[in-house]
Amino acid sequence: MDTRLKDKVAIVTGGARGIGAAFCEGLAAAGAKVVVADVLDGGPVAERLAQRQSPSIYVRADVTAKDSVENLVAQTVREFGTVDILVNNAALFADLAQKPFQQISEDEWDRVMTVNVRGTFQCAKAVAPVMIEKKKGRIVNLASGTAFKGTGNLLHYVASKGAVVSMTRSLARELGPHNICVNAIAPGLTMSEAVAVNPEWTGKASAAGIAARAIQREQVPADLLSTLLYLCSDESNFVTGQTISVDGGALMR
Repeated sequence: MDTRLKDKVAIVTGGARGIGAAFCEGLAAAGAKVVVADVLDGGPVAERLAQRQSPSIYVRADVTAKDSVENLVAQTVREFGTVDILVNNAALFADLAQKPFQQISEDEWDRVMTVNVRGTFQCAKAVAPVMIEKKKGRIVNLASGTAFKGTGNLLHYVASKGAVVSMTRSLARELGPHNICVNAIAPGLTMSEAVAVNPEWTGKASAAGIAARAIQREQVPADLLSTLLYLCSDESNFVTGQTISVDGGALMR
């Protein structure tokens, strides 16, 4: 039985489906009390965890809205007393269409940046006072291998994830004196439920991703769990400011 995160309190944004839901289940299996945060209905995920005797709640939260994020942290503290772990997973990706950058509208650009970049910033900002007061915490951001590859026809998404990598480094510098570790995970194309049903990311796109990997198979959300748990646990208490690629060896650096 994994007890690495016994009684730790973890918030997972975008926790209602896909990678986020897998993160919620993985954290709970390691002993954490989990807050499923999403604009989508995270109730079923929280109920699944509760049925396994894992304390969990769903809080509807919009990472782009300051009041909503502050309410998320306040509800977590009311329910569980603190926040030990923040997983910044909420992002726009699965529903985006690939297109030349000249065809990306300003509204679409702003929407991606607001969710993927400002959302990550606002959530970190909201949990920081709780973690600073207790002199300990873990923030794990979701980046992407695309930020290092310079993937084309997805400029807004790639730029947003490049910003997440840089934000991770700066946050690690600022929060390090408070014993708060900030790291990021950079997945490859992952067949979450929303990605797997989108023809933009299946077929040729999926085949190209597999061909680029040293381990040539589809990536699934479960492939990210061991790295997530490592970064959330005391095993990584001297690791901060890092972005770890988990993509079957597509990206090597």
